[in-house]
Amino acid sequence: MTYTTKDYKSSTKPSWCPGCGDYAVLTALLSTMSDLQLDPDDTTIVSGIGCSSRFPFFTSTYGFHSIHGRALPVAIGLNASSPGHNVITVGGDGDGFSIGGNHFIHASRKNPDITYIVMDNEIYALTKGQNSPTSHDTVITKVNPYQAVEERINPIMMALSFETSFIARGFSGDMAQLKDIIRQAMDHKGFSFVHVLSPCVQYNNKITFESIKEHIQPVPKEHDVTDRISGMKLVFEQGTYYTGVIYKKERPTLEEKLDEVKSKSNKKDSEDEQIQEFIKQFM
Repeated sequence: MTYTTKDYKSSTKPSWCPGCGDYAVLTALLSTMSDLQLDPDDTTIVSGIGCSSRFPFFTSTYGFHSIHGRALPVAIGLNASSPGHNVITVGGDGDGFSIGGNHFIHASRKNPDITYIVMDNEIYALTKGQNSPTSHDTVITKVNPYQAVEERINPIMMALSFETSFIARGFSGDMAQLKDIIRQAMDHKGFSFVHVLSPCVQYNNKITFESIKEHIQPVPKEHDVTDRISGMKLVFEQGTYYTGVIYKKERPTLEEKLDEVKSKSNKKDSEDEQIQEFIKQFM
């Protein structure tokens, strides 16, 4: 059977504000899934809470709409319990970098074979416009009517410091590049993080399609994607948005490491005897 983009769409129509960047991200993801011919019955989209986290409603794959900030642990559990199953995680900057920031660290440590797409509009949009962890200090909202009181975080720098095994940035205004990035992320064995600049047209007039285009630069051709320090230098200053693959490293996945543990635990040799001697210390 050949799957087309329509085979991944549900009967529920997207309900974002007209002009929202998330429409383009959804289209890019569905098109990439079609290109890869992923079986909808062997694919699950996990999300947290927020505008972008509505993805499971708009697709015909399995879906898990988790609680705020907890999309990654749900996805990691699914990956560990169903090896080989296609697991795609989606969320926003508030969901992923605020209440869910801790899980981002440990997902990077574990390196599960999942793809994590974060749509960053630099605002809490679902709750009608509050400053998020990535908001510029010039964004004035109802919770910060005079000025922002928290420093802005750098998601790509965070991912590099955690040694996430695949890191890339895309823009919802560049569909062709975004599709290519998502394709590479899904082909990568390990934890793939795709940071997507996806403007909110309703609650954040500081970050627009036009303003992003003025500051976008493709990752330089000479950039070594295996050099983490080089990647950090590239994204250290947040005035320029470099788009493309920033870092990529092949290393054992969580699934592979768990298989090793299972293999060792099933051995009936001297290693088992060593474990039994260890257990006796607590008896």
